[in-house]
Amino acid sequence: MVDPAFDVVVIGAGAAGLMCAMTAGRRGRRVLLLDHGEEPGAKILISGGGRCNFTNRETPASRFLSANSHFAKSALSRYEPADFIALLDSHGITWHEKSLGQLFCDGSARQVVSMLVGECLSAGVDLRMAHRITGVRHDGGFHVETDHGPVSAPALVIATGGLSIPKMGATGFAYDVARQFSLAIVPPEPALVPLTFAEPAVSMMRALSGTACEVVATVGRTAFREALLFTHRGLSGPAVLQASSYLTAGDELTLDLLPGQDALPWLLTRKRERPRIALRTALAEVLPQRLAQALAPEEDAPPIGGLADRALAAMAERLKRWRLTPSGTEGYAKAEVTRGGIDTRALSSRTLEVRSVPGLYFIGEAVDVTGWLGGYNFQWAWASGFAAGEAI
Repeated sequence: MVDPAFDVVVIGAGAAGLMCAMTAGRRGRRVLLLDHGEEPGAKILISGGGRCNFTNRETPASRFLSANSHFAKSALSRYEPADFIALLDSHGITWHEKSLGQLFCDGSARQVVSMLVGECLSAGVDLRMAHRITGVRHDGGFHVETDHGPVSAPALVIATGGLSIPKMGATGFAYDVARQFSLAIVPPEPALVPLTFAEPAVSMMRALSGTACEVVATVGRTAFREALLFTHRGLSGPAVLQASSYLTAGDELTLDLLPGQDALPWLLTRKRERPRIALRTALAEVLPQRLAQALAPEEDAPPIGGLADRALAAMAERLKRWRLTPSGTEGYAKAEVTRGGIDTRALSSRTLEVRSVPGLYFIGEAVDVTGWLGGYNFQWAWASGFAAGEAI
């Protein structure tokens, strides 16, 4: 075995990898951080519209999907949103809170990347970008082959993420390494992703492309009240992205277009008080005009006063429980994250170390832990990276 120059090699200079390298370096570990990209934190830079939705006020484990719903609790409890906020504050990076507890930088996401890289360098981390990994061997230590030559260390951390946003350099490298060490993988799927639909629904959605409204999107017993956006291929917006993480093929999505309002009594009141207006005119009082027209398209339809109560009941049912079955998603190209990944049964929940291969760690999006939209996946990156960095 080669006498290593490093205590640990971290592969992947994204959110989790940077946090892990920084944490281990602060503890005096000799850390080599490798990435095949040209600059670190590429996905951080594009997050939150360039302002980085770096965490959420509250990040309970219940807002993370995993085959083991308890797995994330340990790491999340030991590195909390307040810890990352304190790090930002120590660097003078100002931030603000938006809806639903989402926290964003006042300035640029580049501030977060610069902070993390600076912390790594001050902790003695050897950061090497544009290094393509060509192989990993294990013989008691870990030997990493790169296009710049081999490196070795007694510990190896895989922080290369999932398959989402391949144009940013996403690959299945973490899964390849997992298979090499005979680790189980929960089948990866796009998550937090726009949904696509077949005819006839998609024709209506295409005509409404760009229209947005607040809805409650429900899958099974899970519901999200946020904005919906019609697209030329189907549906997007925060409510739909959230719901997408809970959908499997053939599942039904239910939309409530009038959150917090009882549709039928409202329609019957309009019929009684304003019988001469068109149904679409009534709907346009509470919905975007284009959506109202799509739901009540007939130009020569009788006024609302001429419609039978059962017709209004049918419209109320659609407004409150519009049932749709997606044909698919827009895939990894548009997915914010990857659902599934390294089976958590193979890992220590406290350290993220592979139980059967001492010294091997998987962190971040590569692991079967997927957060809600709104800063949760960054918090998992910080927390899992910190857990491994503390353990190495």
